[in-house]
Amino acid sequence: MRTIKLVVQYDGSDFVGWQRQGKGVSVQGLIEEALATIDGAPVTLHGAGRTDAGVHAIGQVASARVTSPIEDWQLVRALNAHLPKAIRVTELTTVPDDFHARFSATAKTYEYRIWNGRTVPPFIRQYAWHVIEPLDLALMQQAALAIPGERDFAAFRSARSTNHTTVREITSAVWRKEDDHTLVFEIGGKGFLRYMVRSLVGTLVEIGRGQRTVDDMARLLAAPDRSRAGRTAPARGLFLMKVEY
Repeated sequence: MRTIKLVVQYDGSDFVGWQRQGKGVSVQGLIEEALATIDGAPVTLHGAGRTDAGVHAIGQVASARVTSPIEDWQLVRALNAHLPKAIRVTELTTVPDDFHARFSATAKTYEYRIWNGRTVPPFIRQYAWHVIEPLDLALMQQAALAIPGERDFAAFRSARSTNHTTVREITSAVWRKEDDHTLVFEIGGKGFLRYMVRSLVGTLVEIGRGQRTVDDMARLLAAPDRSRAGRTAPARGLFLMKVEY
């Protein structure tokens, strides 16, 4: 037996999310099926993060225990041959047996992409939230300054969240403008609640529209109440960019 570490990219548009579920096609399930075919026995895959339906990944990390003697580079080719084109294993390495994709992770970085303009190009619509109204990026960035630190993010969690604690440590939260229409929110931290990034973006967009004040972000973090925060931004704009160890 050996432990392998995989770096995975996927277009989440047609999947129920990363995690294997009772119904629907998941990224985890498809990779497990491919590994089982190669290994000749069931394989359990552990992901660094459980991205939701419609969320994409550039740098998802997973780990598994396998018996196959195939060299790492050959195993990458074999896996990709068994996977749909919407999922690609970009790296695979044999690692120490105490490595675990989820529990060994020290930080994650997400990006949320917005297309801010009247008409969204058809080849971008699955990978960004289309916001027609002009957004004040300076106000959104000013509000985002309140996010970094160890804070209670209960106002930005899923209503179905089962986390024992809603306190998370965020190390960075920055907006940037890539071109005339593309706004990108990059956030890094040690851990995230379900829907947390998307809920933060939804609130920041309301600030950018002038529907809220800049100070609202700090108020929500000081007295967390989900009913007072903004809408949850659509899944299609969210990308898991990298996981650090």
